Amino acid sequence: MDKVLIAQQTAESGIDFLKEKGYDILYVDGTDEDAFAEAVKECSAVHLGLPRMGRKVMEQGTHLKIIARQGTGCNNVDLQAAEDLGIWVTNAPDATTNAVAEFTIGGLISLAKNMYICTEKMKEGDFDSRNRYRGEDLRGKTLSIIGYGRIGRTVAKMAHFGLDMNILAYGPHLTQDKAADYVKAVDWDTAFREGDFVSLHMPLNDSSRRSVGKREFDLMKPKAKLINMARAAVIVENDLMEALNSGKLGGLFTDVFESEPVDKDDPLLHMDNVLVTPHMASSSKECQAEMALFAAKQIHKVLSGEEPDTPVNHPVRPRARIS
Repeated sequence: MDKVLIAQQTAESGIDFLKEKGYDILYVDGTDEDAFAEAVKECSAVHLGLPRMGRKVMEQGTHLKIIARQGTGCNNVDLQAAEDLGIWVTNAPDATTNAVAEFTIGGLISLAKNMYICTEKMKEGDFDSRNRYRGEDLRGKTLSIIGYGRIGRTVAKMAHFGLDMNILAYGPHLTQDKAADYVKAVDWDTAFREGDFVSLHMPLNDSSRRSVGKREFDLMKPKAKLINMARAAVIVENDLMEALNSGKLGGLFTDVFESEPVDKDDPLLHMDNVLVTPHMASSSKECQAEMALFAAKQIHKVLSGEEPDTPVNHPVRPRARIS
């Protein structure tokens, strides 16, 4: 029977499904590239979490037919190498949608109300912090969503109907007829210029990398706040720090960082106007179980001789199943 490598801890739902189908399960931490490469040698599939999987590791997997990401982003996978080697790469785009949207709304509210800094001050015995860190109401404010995909659309719905916010949205191919009736489709500059809050949800690719920098921060309203639920690399980090330190940006909520795990001395961890979380937007129990199961099902499809439901690459000659 085919062997499936579990790269990083995952929910039992995916493992249970694979065991029920008769696959042999192996485990690897994935942080040591050499150990990863050794572990993949006899495996037909990798159920992948956050570890990076590059060409060196893939080339050792001579039986490898699929790398199934339990998540949406695949920037930790060398897609070109996978295509060259005939290996499918899949993701779980729908599994994270509601969890990440809820998390975005939670961060939006916390950022607006200064809940995070007042919590810390209160732990220090400073009850009067409530008068120095007054929050703002969200009703009637404008939320600009950059990236109107599954998550962006869900955030828009929650923010409009739940918080009575005005919604602007930008997408590279978004037109008004493709947007919900409560969403105004706008261009890039308008989204940054008119948002009281700007929330980033675009995928990381060549066009989005370092696309948000000084120009965008200068466009934004004084004291407008930024939310990054995309990837840290969509922002020019030095420009972000300058905007925060100068007070041009009123605040930041980010779940993603240039380097993860984050160094304890990272300045973003020590600023009163910054809310940080450890890349955990999809880390609810329900979401993790759904992602793990979806990835496992893609593995079973490919190892059963079918094409996957959610390919993110298109190998010219996918490796055939070896009985």
